[in-house]
Amino acid sequence: MTAALEDLAVDPLASSRKRMGSSLLFMGIAHVVVPDPFVKIIPKRLGAPRFWNLAAAAAEATAGALLLSKDPKLQRAGGWVALGTIVGVYPANIDMAIKAGPPTNPKAIAAWLRLPGQFPMIRTAYRLARA
Repeated sequence: MTAALEDLAVDPLASSRKRMGSSLLFMGIAHVVVPDPFVKIIPKRLGAPRFWNLAAAAAEATAGALLLSKDPKLQRAGGWVALGTIVGVYPANIDMAIKAGPPTNPKAIAAWLRLPGQFPMIRTAYRLARA
């Protein structure tokens, strides 16, 4: 049996944890390295978009690092941080969809489809937090 299959036999959420952890860590880094696309979607009413971008970067990178750790307690903490982060940035996704307008062009369609696409991520983060 390969190491990956052995991991899944011992921990059925290992694949989800690695995928979500890697994705969040990558996105946290992306927020810092290429901030403009993220800064643009921060709702204006929050103010200080660069601050909120860096806060999101810190939350995503922290969640990702915790999920990728070998310690089950840290992994569960990472699940809770991931859950809070995904739920916390959901208003920015709603704002982005509203600003994109009716789903009549590819950009607007993508923005609107992103909203229901967040629910499987929320469910996965919750499962990882409760594992």
